[in-house]
Amino acid sequence: MSPSLPPPVVLVTGAARRLGRDIALALAAGGWQVAVHYRHSRDDAIKTVADCAELSCASAAFDADLADEAAVRGLLPRVIAHFGRIDAVVNSASTFEHDSAASFGFAAMDKHLRSNTGAAILLAQALHAHVTARVAAAADAGAEPAHAGRCAVVNLLDQKLWNQNPDFFSYTLSKAALEAAGTMLAMALAPQVRVVGVAPGLTLTSHLLSEAEFQARHRLSPLGRSSTPADVAGAVKFALENSSLTGTTLLVDGGQHLMRFERDFSLM
Repeated sequence: MSPSLPPPVVLVTGAARRLGRDIALALAAGGWQVAVHYRHSRDDAIKTVADCAELSCASAAFDADLADEAAVRGLLPRVIAHFGRIDAVVNSASTFEHDSAASFGFAAMDKHLRSNTGAAILLAQALHAHVTARVAAAADAGAEPAHAGRCAVVNLLDQKLWNQNPDFFSYTLSKAALEAAGTMLAMALAPQVRVVGVAPGLTLTSHLLSEAEFQARHRLSPLGRSSTPADVAGAVKFALENSSLTGTTLLVDGGQHLMRFERDFSLM
């Protein structure tokens, strides 16, 4: 990173807790200014901001309900008003609620598609508009746009798209739609903005798994281990900083997508 340039700014959705927090901290350690998005976890978001600050990174928290279109459309302008710019978006937040082919309904589908797919597309749209305006302003001034290669969207996907099972039906549909949207956005937003997917395997445990169950299923991969939060955060940072990547997905799962699982990890 050139010392003459201001540090790039990234919005990480769902950065108050769990994987989003690990991504935010890894990017802060790498010199990114981090906009920490949260919905309800305000205290956790403030903790993430403080921890980013300890890494000598400017950071701030922003609340928004990603199922609310008006809230999503207002999020990037708030980040830009605070930092003066934005260079990248990491769509980490996800609604993850169980349904099946038997229990599927429009309400569950709509809930997952709004927050997991629609919000990510709107944020990519807003980033592209902002970066396009910056590029035009730089051209008018006869200058090179700052951080041009780092203007990117990274969408968190799931290895189960390459290893499907019928559990978490609406969630999986929403991630499949986001993966398809990533391909279309990579074409539509080039050359100003790159779009990359990162698909983790089983990374963090939940209330559905005991620690012993989590560890046993984490080992179910050709490499004998699935992804860790550090693995995923490292892949996100790589995707943001490698200016040749777009329209592709990095599967970070220890090879779990190469195996056949009849059920979701939590229900095996």
